[in-house]
Amino acid sequence: MNGSPALHRTAARPIFLTASERERLKKMAYGHKTEHRLRQRAQVVLYAARGRSNARIARETGLHVDTVRTWRDRFAGNRLPALSDRKRSGRPASFAPLQRAQVKALACHLPAQSGTPLSRWSASELAREVVACAIVDTISASTVRRRLVQDAIRPWQHRPWISSATPASGPRAARVLDLYTRAWDGEPLGADAYVISADEKTSIQARCCCHPTLAPG
Repeated sequence: MNGSPALHRTAARPIFLTASERERLKKMAYGHKTEHRLRQRAQVVLYAARGRSNARIARETGLHVDTVRTWRDRFAGNRLPALSDRKRSGRPASFAPLQRAQVKALACHLPAQSGTPLSRWSASELAREVVACAIVDTISASTVRRRLVQDAIRPWQHRPWISSATPASGPRAARVLDLYTRAWDGEPLGADAYVISADEKTSIQARCCCHPTLAPG
């Protein structure tokens, strides 16, 4: 009997709610706009506040008992803020702006131009071709798909200037992309330097009025 796992199991932590906490948890648990994972966490805490065991809460919510225990303990330690996802540092950017532009340029060319027997690129085939062209050492299909979706690129419809793959496009794109990051010839711009971008407006032309202004009809 002394070696039974049940005797070494930690007792569930009791949960006591204030009136404001109970109100907020009910809104989270039964609100139509609440994310599914937050709704489940709020339900776990509400059931725990009613004195239910972790095993019973797991049966009623469809969660694993370890998941129930985790959110019960987190709430007991840090209350409502503990139910939110913890902040993550995130991965640093692994591709330079010019590399991202080269990937998009490749996506805007027919696969046949690269000797690939496809009518159009798939994300996985494009990822393999990016590595084969030595644009980057490694890249996943999901990363390629995410980059293209961010710029709403449709390779069979859209050919923007930044996605051109002509021999002169690399140096030209690099200079413009450096300006976006406030750099010129490899040196960062000073605080007193300004980057000005201008484009013509074909429908608004700066021309003198050669006729007198007419009164409204």
